[in-house]
Amino acid sequence: MSSRSTFVTVLAWIFIVGAGFISLVSGLQAVMVTTMFSGEEFSALPDDAPAMATFMSQFLVWFVYGFFALAVFTLVSSIALLKRRNWARIAFIFILSVGVLWQLGGLIMQFVMFSDLQSFPEEEGFEEFDRMTSLILWFSAAIALVISGLFVWLIRRLSTQPIIGEFVSSDS
Repeated sequence: MSSRSTFVTVLAWIFIVGAGFISLVSGLQAVMVTTMFSGEEFSALPDDAPAMATFMSQFLVWFVYGFFALAVFTLVSSIALLKRRNWARIAFIFILSVGVLWQLGGLIMQFVMFSDLQSFPEEEGFEEFDRMTSLILWFSAAIALVISGLFVWLIRRLSTQPIIGEFVSSDS
């Protein structure tokens, strides 16, 4: 049996702790959304509501349930990654790929939502709003690109021959 890398062990433990916490929080969110926002009054928005708000109100329950399922799947995959199961390595590559798409999609969604905001009047107190909006968008873009880069690096690292060698031998 080949030696176990510290990289995989640390990665697995980081995601076990993170996914465990996120599973708990998103499970509570699923309960809250199911009990509090299940009526028609939540999905009934005015006709002039922004497109993103309309979309989110229609699909909020599925969005929350899907996130909870992904969090639990990540937790299970993290535990299996620690045990060096090859299916978990492949699942982790998939999860990290979804994470990259999530970051980039969230960034696009922010630009769409900020463009839906009405412009504020040129009165005292509102002159800094455009500057702050730009700062928020650029900071969000930087964070999304850094996280996406980290996830791509992790995907590449999980796809290297020495790491693959740890998993293939443990599944037999």
